[in-house]
Amino acid sequence: MQGKELLLVKQNIINIFKSSGMVFTQKEIEAMEITDFGLNDFYNIGLGIIIYVNTERICAKELAMTPFQICPSHMHPNINSTEGKEETFRCRVGEVYLYVEGFSTENIKARIPDKYLEKFNVFHEIILKPGDQYTLKSQTWHWFQAGEEGAVLSEFSTHSFDAMDIFFDKNIKRIPKDN
Repeated sequence: MQGKELLLVKQNIINIFKSSGMVFTQKEIEAMEITDFGLNDFYNIGLGIIIYVNTERICAKELAMTPFQICPSHMHPNINSTEGKEETFRCRVGEVYLYVEGFSTENIKARIPDKYLEKFNVFHEIILKPGDQYTLKSQTWHWFQAGEEGAVLSEFSTHSFDAMDIFFDKNIKRIPKDN
């Protein structure tokens, strides 16, 4: 993504963040990350991310998602002697369908585009509404999708090594080339 397309996507994500009622500094907005995970299909697979802090011990982010947008199936591995990321998602706005390891839920609420059906590996559904939160241990496969109104999620975690995430879809590149 680049040029006019990237500018339009950024403005859309800024609008989602602003409509949440949360307050962001201009510096945070300017540093916002937009990722389409290298698939060039942002409105199906992508995220807008504001990182508040990512120290050696903690990380805090806000994630903005357009309606039915997906963060793809991935896990946070151990890296050398460092345990993989443990994270808590807290829904702020909208509804989020979170999928984790465990017994598969029949008739999930997520809407996976046909071309991506084989790119997901866990289907135990947890529905997060504003105020709900869920904590994932490290090395847990997971993915999530915003509901019909889009969503804003807070993520609180141990240190984030996003470039080291393992994705079920091997075509995914976590760190965007254009931002």
